[in-house]
Amino acid sequence: MKLLVTGGLGFIGSNFIKYWFKKHGKDTIINLDKVTYAADQQNLIGIEKYDYTFVKGDISNSKTAFMLSKNVDAIINFAAESHVDNSILNSSNFVKSNIIGVHNLLEAVRKYGTRFHQVSTDEVYGSLPLNSKLKFNEKSRYNPRNPYSATKAAADHLVNAYFNTYKLPVTISNCSNNYGPNQHPEKLIPKTIINTVKEMPISVYGNGLQIRDWIYVEDHCSALEQIIKRGVYGETYLVSANNEKRNIDVIKSILKELNKSDKLIHFVNDRPGHDVRYAIDARKITKELGWKPKIKFDYGLKLTISHYLKNLDYYSKKAVV
Repeated sequence: MKLLVTGGLGFIGSNFIKYWFKKHGKDTIINLDKVTYAADQQNLIGIEKYDYTFVKGDISNSKTAFMLSKNVDAIINFAAESHVDNSILNSSNFVKSNIIGVHNLLEAVRKYGTRFHQVSTDEVYGSLPLNSKLKFNEKSRYNPRNPYSATKAAADHLVNAYFNTYKLPVTISNCSNNYGPNQHPEKLIPKTIINTVKEMPISVYGNGLQIRDWIYVEDHCSALEQIIKRGVYGETYLVSANNEKRNIDVIKSILKELNKSDKLIHFVNDRPGHDVRYAIDARKITKELGWKPKIKFDYGLKLTISHYLKNLDYYSKKAVV
């Protein structure tokens, strides 16, 4: 296959490219990335032996989207602005990348008939009550609660609309919170690891009791592989490893692993409109595509900590305190 991967220098996109080449070494990948602060060429060290091409560009540029979408077998769209706090400060780039960019790709798909997969998030469904057993599934109502999730929801609606209107070969996946190597240190787990090692304060929003459903990034990549190869056009698949953890407990697990004191924890004012709980029911992808996660949370966290310790100086330069 010849794949166009958009946003392939980012956290999940770069892990996907490496995973795909490991499983499909004879395939060709074109990586389109506009190289924002969250992108990093270092993420793809070691793939030089494969048929890989990097193109610096933006999916919100329709000419670029059309040019690169021609003569490929599939497009996997990771390209997105993804940091909630940044979207609260200024959502303009989120609208440009997450909505206009996806629209451009869909127009290219409409012209060329290319297989298209939209990588989305569980945040489009909003927030669940803390003290409940409710989980999101493919029939859950969209209820985005911040500018980032609103733009991702809009993109999902566009993909579904293009399937219903034009019968295009498209699929969507909504995944729970990813963790693992190559994640930008603005995110909870890598930021906590770096601050812990440096014995710097670890800021925790509100009381830290917010719950997230964690999945190791390689498990997410294996789910995407199954959807791209076997997913039914027009369908959405929710992806989760069933690892619900309170933010404060994730932080304490990192502190314990690194033999540091809980005194580093520093509670700060909660984020505006902060979702309190995400949880995903992934039975559909398990039943229909036979996918299952392999990495247990505790083991995945050890792997992640090891990665950041080995590259501490590099990530420290990128860290946001």
